[in-house]
Amino acid sequence: MSRSHCNRGPEGKFDRVPSIDLLARLHTRNEFLIESPHPLRDTLIRQAGSTPDRRQQFLQRRHSEAVALLIHGDWRPREQWAPRIGVEVADWRIRRMRTRWGSCSTAARRIWLNLELAKKSDRCVEYIVVHELCHLIERTHNDRFRRLMDRHLPSWQTRRDELNRTPLAYEDWTY
Repeated sequence: MSRSHCNRGPEGKFDRVPSIDLLARLHTRNEFLIESPHPLRDTLIRQAGSTPDRRQQFLQRRHSEAVALLIHGDWRPREQWAPRIGVEVADWRIRRMRTRWGSCSTAARRIWLNLELAKKSDRCVEYIVVHELCHLIERTHNDRFRRLMDRHLPSWQTRRDELNRTPLAYEDWTY
């Protein structure tokens, strides 16, 4: 079996977006190549930017685009879940959050998903999507909210527990 074949498919390394930690390592490697007389120097500068800040932003943008593709890919929560629940979503966005898996703005009809969800199972992502969609109907975690969750995603508590057993994100605070 060829290496390229092993890297693809549901268990292959191309099935998930790499960890955000990889961006820092990739940026460090790229900066090393740019400072040296490496043949890739000019290509890296031309494609990623002329300054270290621009190159870092380039990597972050590419990572966010990959996550958006992974989360939105063939599975379209807007088309699948919003009509079932009976809500309209004006905008879906992805960003890195330190304390939440998702959030929503009822006034703007906007849902934000945490970038870290790219590392979680589809079941967990689906739970967060349904959770945030229900918040567009009921803002608090009251009985009405729980009834909405029970109606639309009966296994929501199992999925919530599965998600909460994993860390939100790996953060290294050592200096």
